[in-house]
Amino acid sequence: MDHQKLILDKLTSILSETDNSNAAKLLKLIDEAGRTFIGGAGRSLLVSRFFAMRLVHSGYNVSMVGEVVTPAIKAGDLLILVSGSGGTETLLPFVKKAKSVGAKLAVVSMKKSSPMADVADLTIQIGNDNSFPLTKGMPMGSQFELSTLIFLEAAIADLIEAKGLTEEGMRAIHANLE
Repeated sequence: MDHQKLILDKLTSILSETDNSNAAKLLKLIDEAGRTFIGGAGRSLLVSRFFAMRLVHSGYNVSMVGEVVTPAIKAGDLLILVSGSGGTETLLPFVKKAKSVGAKLAVVSMKKSSPMADVADLTIQIGNDNSFPLTKGMPMGSQFELSTLIFLEAAIADLIEAKGLTEEGMRAIHANLE
């Protein structure tokens, strides 16, 4: 079996079922936020780190949830969580804290309704409720993480184009202690 084709076809299908207008809504929330906090768990955490890094390269004030140097979230800030289920137990306290201090919440999930989505200011559903059947060759959630990574990377491409950012300008912000 050609697993590469299987994966690419599945991701194309999922992304064709995703409302791309949510990318602009997410970027608007990020623009309006004082600071942006991003988090997830497991592979979704890895995807959230990709997105956080690209936002930093684009000039935004971004912190990863759970890092020792992450400041307190406050009113006017934005919390973005990537959670396939929208109910990841370890992330729910972050939702509660963000909402209690008046921060906004954006959730990227495979579920339209979930404990996180139901209190979010913006829910971005990747695919639809039927987009993620068990698929041999794509184990344990990889459909969600990979399609989310592509969705968020495309949102960054939209941002770069809209703001006229250059490769040189973004490279100047890129970490140089690595």
